Amino acid sequence: MTKDMHEEEVSMLRTEIEMLMGEREGLLRTVGAAAVFVAHLDSSVLPEETYASADVLAHALNALPEETLRDALEKIRPEVDPASGESAD
Repeated sequence: MTKDMHEEEVSMLRTEIEMLMGEREGLLRTVGAAAVFVAHLDSSVLPEETYASADVLAHALNALPEETLRDALEKIRPEVDPASGESAD
């Protein structure tokens, strides 16, 4: 493998990693918002046709590793908790 080919592969991998990290940020924000939403949800006022979707969402959130859920909540804390002292994006 030539040096140029190696550098090109490294550059492609760097670009792919940056793209994946961006996607992860978006997914963490989505998961964090969903977790806060579910935590504040009053199931007694949910329309019956939403029960299945709410159940799927709750199970998906519960299946996440604790560290991932913690990271997700940290991503959205400034936006949902004004007392956190951080500014919202």
